[in-house]
Amino acid sequence: MSHDHVPLGRRLIGEVVGTALLLIAVVGSGIMAQKLSPNDVGLQLLENAFATGVALVAIILAIGPVSGAHLNPVVTGADRYFGGITTRAAVAYCGAQTLGALVGVMIANLMFDYSALELSTKVRTGSNLFLSEIVATVGLLLVIFAISRSGRSRYAAFAVGAYIAGAYFFTSSTSFANPAVTVGRMFSDTFAGIDPSSVPAFIGAQLLGMVLAVGLVVVLYPHKHPEEA
Repeated sequence: MSHDHVPLGRRLIGEVVGTALLLIAVVGSGIMAQKLSPNDVGLQLLENAFATGVALVAIILAIGPVSGAHLNPVVTGADRYFGGITTRAAVAYCGAQTLGALVGVMIANLMFDYSALELSTKVRTGSNLFLSEIVATVGLLLVIFAISRSGRSRYAAFAVGAYIAGAYFFTSSTSFANPAVTVGRMFSDTFAGIDPSSVPAFIGAQLLGMVLAVGLVVVLYPHKHPEEA
């Protein structure tokens, strides 16, 4: 997924903007869901998942041509393994994604008249959630790199959006699957938030998921095929 032909500075701006928009979608739709359906958690999750999945498709289509729309340090880490990005650029991408996540959560909070940054009190602990984050991350990376390495990148935005929307429901953790998003959501004491004490385990699970996913992709797609016409 190399975008070396695009200046690194422009790619980093793309990652900041794209990740910020993703956090606005995740946190903003979570807050709106709480307001629209205050007594129905299932409906809140459906609204949050649908808005996030649809927005993610649009964000990837918009930012993809600039930076590849990683929007996620584990995507960047896996892409570094497969040679799609240099180490220097990968480190910069991760910083840009984290910055974008913080900017996005601040904007989402402010749009709904909350404090710009407010630590979440929503504790998310348990081995079941740790396993869920591993599964969510493995699935996400498998979708991305299976499509990329089989020459079908034009379908990536739709596949990723659909996967994330679905994973909200089939994982008990509601599929964070993104260290930058996890850090950002720590600063919103709302539906989509996560208590700081829960963050290290989530990120650890996501990193483990990245390692497992890379191994799985190597086995299933050992060779990268040219893009379909």
